[in-house]
Amino acid sequence: MIAIHGINVDKAGRCEHYHQVNDIVGLKCAQCQQYFACYKCHDALKDHHFVACAKNDLPAICGACKHTMNFQEYSLGHCPYCQNKFNPKCSLHYAIYFK
Repeated sequence: MIAIHGINVDKAGRCEHYHQVNDIVGLKCAQCQQYFACYKCHDALKDHHFVACAKNDLPAICGACKHTMNFQEYSLGHCPYCQNKFNPKCSLHYAIYFK
């Protein structure tokens, strides 16, 4: 099973920085190819800064069911597999996570 890494991450991928009910998305760093709860966790735990993934890659993972998603699927605002909703404020960080 694919893990969502971060600081104080719960089973759904919430971390110490983002821990509301709908903060359940892991984002993939293009450099290390691992999913993290957020870029802040990544940068605190790795020796490199978070590198955005291409939108046609699988840059996101649902913390509820661990379904990997491309950008179009993630942009629906919910997991296309289990229907759990994502935090709409994540869109404020698109420039960090997607290229």
